[in-house]
Amino acid sequence: MDVRDDTITKHEQLVQHIESLKVGSKISVRRLAKEMGVSEGTAYRAVKEAESLGIVVTKERIGTVRVERKPRNISEQLTFADVVEIVEGHVLGGAEGLNKSLHKYVIGAMKVEAMIRYIDAGSLMIVGNREDAHSLALEQGAGVLITGGFGTSREVKQLADQLHLPIISSRHDTFTVASMINRAIFDRLIKKKIMLVEDIAHDKPKNHQLKNSVTVQEFKRISQATGQIRYPVTDEWNRVIGIVGVRDVEGLVETQPIEKAMTRNPVTASMKTSLASAAQIMMWEGIDFLPIVDRNRKLLATVTRKEVLGALRDARNQPQLGETFDQLIWNGIAEDRDEEGRLFFHGFITPQMASELGTISQGVLTTVMSQAAVKAAKDISGWDHVLDHLSTYFIRPVQIEDPIVIMPKLLEISRRTCKMEIEIQHQTNLIAKAVMTMQAIDHG
Repeated sequence: MDVRDDTITKHEQLVQHIESLKVGSKISVRRLAKEMGVSEGTAYRAVKEAESLGIVVTKERIGTVRVERKPRNISEQLTFADVVEIVEGHVLGGAEGLNKSLHKYVIGAMKVEAMIRYIDAGSLMIVGNREDAHSLALEQGAGVLITGGFGTSREVKQLADQLHLPIISSRHDTFTVASMINRAIFDRLIKKKIMLVEDIAHDKPKNHQLKNSVTVQEFKRISQATGQIRYPVTDEWNRVIGIVGVRDVEGLVETQPIEKAMTRNPVTASMKTSLASAAQIMMWEGIDFLPIVDRNRKLLATVTRKEVLGALRDARNQPQLGETFDQLIWNGIAEDRDEEGRLFFHGFITPQMASELGTISQGVLTTVMSQAAVKAAKDISGWDHVLDHLSTYFIRPVQIEDPIVIMPKLLEISRRTCKMEIEIQHQTNLIAKAVMTMQAIDHG
């Protein structure tokens, strides 16, 4: 059922109006408020909503502009336009090439003649106030990022415009901009690895939904025709108000409305919810059907526990892209087995794990124990787990470069939960101890 225009709020009308604007249109809050007959506060909130949806961006010296929404996870590569935002730069020339992808960057800390072997099309030359290097990079098909806030000559700008290759200036030094770009690439790789609900919901056929006035008889007919056993229930504004399933209507008179049998105020998620979070929500709530809604609780799609867990399993088989802090902390830890085949771990305290006092950070210790527990639980059960409850005890400090041993001990396990005790030791001395309860997220 399509939602009528008169059922949507002013806020939604504003967002739809912004989305209907031509890409490249400049957006003024004051003009938008006047055109749509609303307050400037209402117009401002709609612009911020559009910004969160990725259909407008606010640029320095330009203002708010309507842009094409970028599909998620098309590529881990940055564009030159991304670089401009990352390094807080501004474009001196070659603006038509901003949408080109950046394949690599080169730091121009060498003689001009030595640079040629490192520059190729699609690369970015990071260099200071050296106009000969600027021209060389452009001639080789590369963009240019000038550090230190310097500019360049009119001839170089004209060359950039002719070749449609951007030349960018940033106030930061070479080391800083290289670090900023590296961090952006690193973050993008991690985001690409993390699957969201939208990654599976967009590919599904249009979801079936019911109004609360539908009778039990109509419900059974629809369920038989579609093969679906659970449905979201929506009101006249398409907002989710409940969930109803085949078991809920058993024993009811067929002329009764499903409103009598539905579960009210159901748990929901958004398109930007991670699949891991969706799996945890379903586990903690004891449900296997999740409506996906927008910020106004209007129905967008539905996902099932089976679909979420299947996608998570597929994601684990993909190559590792980037590393989170948890993974970086665990990199120095190796696994081993004792004489009885039980899993344990050992490694060294690295400088990155230290607190300002030179001893290991309590946060790092907690992370190490949590990681060890999750890995030991999967080794025993074959299932992935998430932490539910944690009690930690820090006994004595341990220094940088000291060897440690992490000993997991199973206390109790079932299909859904696992309780484990973790000890960290240094030369047989107890360093820290934790007792944690975990929930399994991927048993069928």
